[in-house]
Parts: sequence; C-alpha cells; structure tokens
Amino acid sequence: MTKRYSIFSLARNALSHHENWREAWRSPPPQPEYDVVIVGGGGHGLASAYYLARNFDVGRIAVVEKGWIGGGNTGRNTTIVRSNYLWDEAAHLYEKSLQLWEGLSQELNYNVMFSQRGVMNLGHTLQDMRDIVRRSSANRLNGIDSEVLTPMDIKRRVPAIDVGPSARYPILGASFQPRGGGARHDAVAWGFARAADQLGVDIIQNCEVTGIRQVDGAVTALETSRGPIRTAKVGVVAAGHSSVMAARAGLRLPIERHPLQALVSEPLKPVLDTVIMSNAVHGYISQSDKGELVIGAGIDAYTGYGQRGSYGIIEGNIAAIVTLFPSFSRVRMLRQWGGIVDVCPDACPIIGKTPVRGLYFNCGWGTGGFKATPGSGWVFAHTVAKDEPHSLNAAFSLERFYTGALIDEHGAAGVAH
Repeated sequence: MTKRYSIFSLARNALSHHENWREAWRSPPPQPEYDVVIVGGGGHGLASAYYLARNFDVGRIAVVEKGWIGGGNTGRNTTIVRSNYLWDEAAHLYEKSLQLWEGLSQELNYNVMFSQRGVMNLGHTLQDMRDIVRRSSANRLNGIDSEVLTPMDIKRRVPAIDVGPSARYPILGASFQPRGGGARHDAVAWGFARAADQLGVDIIQNCEVTGIRQVDGAVTALETSRGPIRTAKVGVVAAGHSSVMAARAGLRLPIERHPLQALVSEPLKPVLDTVIMSNAVHGYISQSDKGELVIGAGIDAYTGYGQRGSYGIIEGNIAAIVTLFPSFSRVRMLRQWGGIVDVCPDACPIIGKTPVRGLYFNCGWGTGGFKATPGSGWVFAHTVAKDEPHSLNAAFSLERFYTGALIDEHGAAGVAH
C-alpha cells in the first residue's frame, strides 16, 4: 500500500534523490469476476469507484479504461469549478460537489490544486443584468454564495479587463461566486486513482469493453479486449462514448457527441487571479499555476468523435477574449485541443438506472462535467450501491425525457454548463 504523502515522506525521499517513490496505484491484471465494474477511468469514473469503496460495502470493485486514466475529457478541460446554477436540482448537486471540492486534497492526501479564486460571469446588456440578479438571488435562497458586481468592482478585481464605454461589448456588471475557482485536471484523476487503489479498487488500463452480456434483462458479464469479466453491476461513465456503450447493451440514449475545444497561451507573469466567463461574447478564461492563460469556448456545431474541432471556433474564441482583454492580443498561443462531450437535450446529465437490471449510466454532462467530478461520483456510488438514486440525482433520471420533467438549466439560466 502506498504510504501517506507528507513533509516527512518528501524529506525522506529527498535523501535518495527522489528515486524510490512507490507507484501511486497498482496496475493489476483483470480478475475473472468483480462485484461492481466501473467503465471509464476519467475523473467521474474514478470518483465513483472511490466513493463506492469508501462509503459502501459492495465487495470487489474494478475500473476498466480503454486507454489510460484521465486521458479523455478529464485531461482536456478548462478546470472551472462553480455551483451558481439557477434551478434547484442543478444548484443542489453542484453545491454538494463544491463542498466536496473544498476538502478534497486533504481527504485524498493528494494536492488537486483547488484554488478558490472566484468565478465571475459578465453581463453586457440590460437583459444580462436582469438574469444575473435573478440567478444571484436564487443562489442565495439556496445557500450558495453570490454577489452582483458593478463595472468598477470588476475593474478593481481584474485590472486588465476593458470596462470602458467604448468597448465593443460594454460590461454593465457581473455575478461573482467567491467560493468558485479552478483545479488541476490531471491531479484530480491521479488523486482519486491513488485513493481508490488504497481502498482495494483494481484500476485496469488498456482494457476496452467490447460487449455487455445479459441474461433475462440483467447484466451478467462484460466482454473486454483482455477477456470476459463476470459482474452483476456495471456503472458506465464514458462521457462522449456513452452512447457507444449503451448500444452494446441494446439501448439508445438521448445524447449527442460534440468536440469541445480549449487552448492555452505561453506562460505569463500573474495577470488574472480569478475566472472570467462571458456568455454574450462567448469565452471564458483563467490563468493556471504555470502562468498559462487557459481559454475555452463552446462546442462545435457538428457531431463527431474527433478530438480536434474546427478552427473557426478557435478564431472566434480568441477574438472574444481580445475584445475583453485588449492587451492579450500580443500573447502567443501555445497549443489547443478538443474533448468529446456528451450533450443532453436539456443540457443536464443522466445519472441513474436503465431498463437493463444492474446497468447504470452517468453521462450527458456536456461542457460542465469537471466541476461536478466529486459530487457526480458521490451520488453515482449511492445509486449503484443501493440500486436507487440519491435525492440529489433523482431528478436526473433517464425517465425525465418521456415524462417531460426536464431541468433545462441551459435555457433557464442562459449558461452552458
């Protein structure tokens, strides 16, 4: 078992020039049978396995990943964490996640670099400001911290931003959640993997699921590239490939796959100590611990599984950022990438049971999955272990698409997740 990380272990390993650190997690071969198998080794899948092992006595647990852990959307996002959503269902779920974020590094004994630098949503029109006041008031009624800022408040917090009257998109104000911020995406996956491994979870990489065996409408085993694995419970957390996994079980999910792009700049000295989001201009930006400006935008309009989107999205995104921060026009871009996001019609996730007994899906997070990582794993673990949803994710069931009980956070709050 990996020992706890501490100042003492750091000093002890310094004596050997840091050449004797133990591996953070094991790489065992797949066993013939497990009690629960989580398909997908991203942040949500690893968090689900960790909370299953920590909170419930469900027996042997495995995580199977077709590539390497954290190699999908977890390693390709812009790391924003917030909970200032309008509808009660979304607000409560994301607030639970934010509460878990606040103690996550200590709980996992791994520095996920969660920085509560605040998240600012800009308003450029009178309707934007009405929406901001409405959402901020709803947040406070739900016990979520939220402030409404004036242009001068924004300028004091972010000197580089253009709040002048001659701006292409004048800034009239903003909402601000001080407890929001960002984290290091790959460290989240590594931290959950290490903690789950210490609780006995087998993390099996380079193991693609090729089929789901069923008998009388119930899961009996998984077919994988490394041989069959018998199990009675399967939790699928495969983001943009969720519909592929569903098809292997004879199901169709109401989700689409889109490339979601992001990019980073060359490293700069500290210039931005908060997260800036703008729906009207359509861009969001923060600065990483390494000094890079991390920039994201919306999804490509076309559907597909490519991890590179169209260049027009990048051009529009950079133009939006330069509109807000004219001085950033001299900054050079370093690299860009894309992730395959799964988008539901109401822009909210699916977390729950399926018509196949023993098969559970956690998908449809769209562009807002990273911020929900610990909360998603927490409620999904409860759903898999108890065979019934937790009160926090009961509204996010698959049934809502034919009962009509949609949540539609995207349409109500005017924000992409």
